[in-house]
Amino acid sequence: MNAAYLETFTATNRSEQMKKLAVIYYSAHGHTEHIATRVMEGAASVANTEVRLLKARDLAEAPDELLGYDAYILGSPTYLGGVSGAFKTFMDATGRLWKTQQLKGKLAAGFTVSSLPAGDKQSTLMSMFVFCMQHGMLWVGNPILPEQHAGVPYNEAANRLGSWSGLMAQSDHAAPTDGFAPGDVKTALMFGRNFAETLHRVRSDA
Repeated sequence: MNAAYLETFTATNRSEQMKKLAVIYYSAHGHTEHIATRVMEGAASVANTEVRLLKARDLAEAPDELLGYDAYILGSPTYLGGVSGAFKTFMDATGRLWKTQQLKGKLAAGFTVSSLPAGDKQSTLMSMFVFCMQHGMLWVGNPILPEQHAGVPYNEAANRLGSWSGLMAQSDHAAPTDGFAPGDVKTALMFGRNFAETLHRVRSDA
């Protein structure tokens, strides 16, 4: 085997192993963006994973950009029990892709932020879930066990809010953009990493 062929073979293998993941979010005051960035960091810690932060408003103008990715993590604040208007505009803009089922079989997950511990965040995650199901995507939940059950202080515990359908985080309305409990930040990192690991397992088995 000559050196030129070996170089081509190795480069091709690397290309096949690399997975592209988009973290798509809307953030009005910076809190959701802060969690999106932590989710991105967690996903990027998995080898052969390329992760990009994409703003929902930009994708609403160019939804075909979604086709360049293997998977998506969706993020929106919870406003009045659902995703923000800007995020819904992005979702609606994918109608052309839905008609041709061009996102079918891709992996997806979701996260949301509110200023109250509950805040009806579950309904926001459910709207993301239904959106992804209509596109034929595969939903990845949040398998992280709440650490307070193991004696970790509540504010430091992973998945302290006890959400399995997706990632939930909470920050007081007047808090700075990074004003989250350490447990929520830890959960975001773990959530992103778990999603990227799942992406590699599923795509390797395909």
